[in-house]
Amino acid sequence: MPTGVQLRDARQQLFDAAERVLLRDGPSGLTSRAVTSEAGCAKGVLHRHFADFDQFLAELVLDRAAQLDAQAGALRESAGSGTVEGNLAAALTTLFGPVPVAIIPLVTFRDELRVRLRQARPGGGIAILAEVASAVSAYLADERDLGRIAPDADIDSLTLSLVGGGHLLVSDRGAEPAAVAQLVATVLAHVRRGGTGA
Repeated sequence: MPTGVQLRDARQQLFDAAERVLLRDGPSGLTSRAVTSEAGCAKGVLHRHFADFDQFLAELVLDRAAQLDAQAGALRESAGSGTVEGNLAAALTTLFGPVPVAIIPLVTFRDELRVRLRQARPGGGIAILAEVASAVSAYLADERDLGRIAPDADIDSLTLSLVGGGHLLVSDRGAEPAAVAQLVATVLAHVRRGGTGA
């Protein structure tokens, strides 16, 4: 194991290495040794930057959740253009990409990680799902304000249906755009105004 390798931006390199291990080996394969081996550095490098492995994982999850902000912003900017169904289907497929979908079982798999995330984001639930839900909810509210969704639409229930259903579809079968589009159309069928082309 290399011990003299200097890492520029060690935190980011360790996060990127952890992401590769997680995608390749799943949550059970994500250990501090696997991360430092993947990054090509000594195990002590990780502990120089993080108090322990659970702190590292919590910061990894929060970092990757924060990266969803740009995608969430793009969804909100699409309000009033295209179709509501098309915008949401594309966003759910993107927001539930391989890394976010891999992180969700990691959070479920590690009790101490959930504790750390609750401390960092009280009431935030599972960080990735909370980010996706926030993006979808804000977008639906914008579309309601624009009159493309019924004024009495229950945004919270629609968000839960879209996020929960989208996550199940993507994590079970991969990102199948047609299946996600069908889910969105079904969930929105009774609240859309002016038809699906509005």
